[in-house]
Amino acid sequence: MDTLTALFKALSDRNRLRIVSALLKHDELCACQLTELIHVTGATASRHMGVLISSGLVDSRKDGRWVYYRIRREQADFGVLINWIESQLSHDPGIEHDAKTLDDITSCEPEDLCRKQRGDECCPKK
Repeated sequence: MDTLTALFKALSDRNRLRIVSALLKHDELCACQLTELIHVTGATASRHMGVLISSGLVDSRKDGRWVYYRIRREQADFGVLINWIESQLSHDPGIEHDAKTLDDITSCEPEDLCRKQRGDECCPKK
């Protein structure tokens, strides 16, 4: 029952649902990309990611100074749930807006995005 409780806790927050939706559309996303998407501080995004990882729904990997997140699609128990979440969020106007925003966000290299978040420099426009 603890696993189920952790999973429902992870999905009970709007920003975490937005993160899950973004990760369902991309193989993986950098922490800075997710922070930019949901417009929160790095610490707040980290707490959200910790809840999602604890639920078993999301996994992370570190590559140098970058942390990347992805949905744990290989976990068989989550297959039906993931499909249901995708269908429920597919026509939500906020999620559709996030998808467009994420296209802009992912057009920047993570290093450029981090500079932009610090106020050092903006991502180059394409």
